[in-house]
Amino acid sequence: MDLQKFYIGGAWVIPHSSREFPVLNPATEERIGTIILGDEHDVNAAVAAARAAFESFSQTSRVERIALLERLLEISKDRREELARAMSAEMGAPISMARNAQADSGIGHLEGILEALKTQELRETLPNGDILVREPIGVCGLITPWNWPVNQIALKVLPALATGSTCVLKPSEHTPMSAAVYAQMIHDAGYPAGVFNLIHGDGPTVGAGLSRHPDVDMMSFTGSTRAGIAVSKDAADTVKRVTLELGGKSPNLVFADADLEEKVTASVLECMYNTGQSCDAPTRMLVERSCYDQVLQIAKAAAEGQAVGDPSQEGDHIGPMFDRIQFDRVQSMIQKGIGEGATLLAGGLGRPEGLDKGWYVRPTVFADVTNDMAIAQQEIFGPVLVIIPFENEEDAIRIANDTPYGLAAYLQTGDPERAERVAARLRAGAVHINGGGFNYGSPFGGYKQSGNGREGGMLGLEDYQEVKTLHFG
Repeated sequence: MDLQKFYIGGAWVIPHSSREFPVLNPATEERIGTIILGDEHDVNAAVAAARAAFESFSQTSRVERIALLERLLEISKDRREELARAMSAEMGAPISMARNAQADSGIGHLEGILEALKTQELRETLPNGDILVREPIGVCGLITPWNWPVNQIALKVLPALATGSTCVLKPSEHTPMSAAVYAQMIHDAGYPAGVFNLIHGDGPTVGAGLSRHPDVDMMSFTGSTRAGIAVSKDAADTVKRVTLELGGKSPNLVFADADLEEKVTASVLECMYNTGQSCDAPTRMLVERSCYDQVLQIAKAAAEGQAVGDPSQEGDHIGPMFDRIQFDRVQSMIQKGIGEGATLLAGGLGRPEGLDKGWYVRPTVFADVTNDMAIAQQEIFGPVLVIIPFENEEDAIRIANDTPYGLAAYLQTGDPERAERVAARLRAGAVHINGGGFNYGSPFGGYKQSGNGREGGMLGLEDYQEVKTLHFG
């Protein structure tokens, strides 16, 4: 596969730009590929292809779009291993996790989108007799991150294809291999030329070029809150729809009546999962004072038991950070936590013992944290957990909501009534109760500075649709 080509208008083409960017393996620090970062000409070519294709693709029937998606589903299952190996190499996901979670997301989200598409009412009669019609929104600019490459591509590309919209995808320049495989999958499924287009590039050039483009009707972005704000500002002049899935600093409320050994251990491992590079990771553990000391012992043991190692090997270990910049940022935040006076319970600065190459970080836990510390307020995006004590239920809710983010929250309690009561007051787009995980087909998204809009399932489809009302005389 030639990573130096873009997929525009149904074919792999040589970009106008010639600016090269290296693709590195974060476990070995070695170059494994080179891509071209696109320019304004490349953006215009991709948008023009998508705009031309929209005229006919928007008129396809739901039956036709379902048939194409079902063919893509077959291909997704066939090429799951190829996607997994690409992501393991380009962003350091351990191969078992890359296969069972990263690549599997392309299958699971597609099944969820198909179910929603088959059941959605595209035309309905309102009580006043008017007719409401749902139509594709148009040309969609899609910007996806490196931490869950296929997951986020699927959550943006699939609803565009399902609704009859067309799209231009700019994946992270750090994870182009899985994106190229996905583009070829769409081609092999038989989608018409121009319906899906792939260009590589950086945010200031290609990302901003899409956001500002007058022929792009919608932008969907996943990444940092800072970059999401930039996308929104760039899109404002053309008044296009913008959906955002941004950062998080998700609280995990642990009450003394929970099964502490099981729930705290699982919570620590959930924080470390994907090397802590998940926007909804439970990175702030809030612990009831009466069981605080016991929880610290359990958390310390869990963190010290979390293996770190080669992502090419099978197992439940975690891999490296995705690049040197993120490694340095996490090291800086660990140093900041030490400087702020938090108690270093496990881990700390530097690489794990025995790993002298690759961007590996020690699974780290800070205790005795206060919620005004930088490590409690800023998204670290690494395997770093902070633990904060609380006095009672009201105190726990106050601390949990004391954050600019609102993507997810977690709750551990043996009292079902408390679970419902507390969950109702947590300002977050999802609340995971006693280990409840995300299910494909459910909406995903956040409150506050964690973004707007929802991805996945029925609500994910609706973000890619316009609503038209027919008034008959």
